[in-house]
Amino acid sequence: MTNKETVLVTGGSGFLGMRIIVQLLQKGYNVRTTVRSLKSIERIGNALKSNRIPSENLSFFEAELTNDANWEDAMKGSKYVLSVASPVFFDRPKDEEEALHPAREGVLRILRFARKADVKRVVMTSNFGAVGFTQTDKRRATTEEDWTNTGNTAVSVYERSKTLAEMAAWEFIKSEGGDLEFTTINPVAILGPSLDEHVSGSFHLLQDLINGSMKAVPNISLNIVDVRDVADLHIRAMEINEANGHRFIATSDGQISLPEIAQLIKTKRPEIARKITSRKLPDFILQIAALFNEKAKEGVLLSKMNRNVSNRKAKTILHWEPVASKEDSILAAVDTLIKYNLIK
Repeated sequence: MTNKETVLVTGGSGFLGMRIIVQLLQKGYNVRTTVRSLKSIERIGNALKSNRIPSENLSFFEAELTNDANWEDAMKGSKYVLSVASPVFFDRPKDEEEALHPAREGVLRILRFARKADVKRVVMTSNFGAVGFTQTDKRRATTEEDWTNTGNTAVSVYERSKTLAEMAAWEFIKSEGGDLEFTTINPVAILGPSLDEHVSGSFHLLQDLINGSMKAVPNISLNIVDVRDVADLHIRAMEINEANGHRFIATSDGQISLPEIAQLIKTKRPEIARKITSRKLPDFILQIAALFNEKAKEGVLLSKMNRNVSNRKAKTILHWEPVASKEDSILAAVDTLIKYNLIK
């Protein structure tokens, strides 16, 4: 299949970015991708080669969200931009505002250069953290109409950054976007198979379960989506006219609790489940710990969150149907951890 249209994917070396690149190449697009360092080219090439993905229609640009260098060249001639790259925070910084600034300015930089280059549409990878982290009303479904309250002190820097960055992007489109089309994808926890040893932050939860560092399992439910389905949703949001101006939650149907995940791994992958604890963490212990511990505070937030999350909009407008079940995505992620020796 050949398609002469050019798509720029930012952050092509990431877990999701690389999967999007694969699906675009398979659909015949000319694909460009930005990487923070050209050293990433070899790793991406090796991953594509090992998965038998032809890469002759893929080109690279060295560009960062924090400065203007090379963005004009990367955008020139691109019909679509999939804005996947985002700053990641591993620890809570002392100055949160300093950490939040790059996320907001990064997406605005993308939009300004896209508008200048006459790009047709930008699809931004936002996050469910920008939608439903403070939605606690379990009498209704969480939808794209919801926004996380960034004033809630239990909301992490990462979720705050995604929320504020997406808000800034929509405001830019409204006030100075011109003819530039825009849509966002808001995924829940992304699991599934990785193309190489680079995985998403959601994998840390599985690693903590398997390596025994989680001494007791809290009764917290999660929404999960497979990376292959998230990539598919990005491309649909790019190709389908009706996607313009909309947010889309990416989640598989239903929810699954941490104790259920632990039991699934024990049953289906017993060879690596020896250290998974059978102890359950009582809710009141988590609430007490939240008075003194930031991680526990976020855990309480997760436990109160409404996990009745709707994916109806993506199904209706984009005709999207998640192919992988929650269980398949979890086990594929576990198999990735095994394959690349990522379990300590």
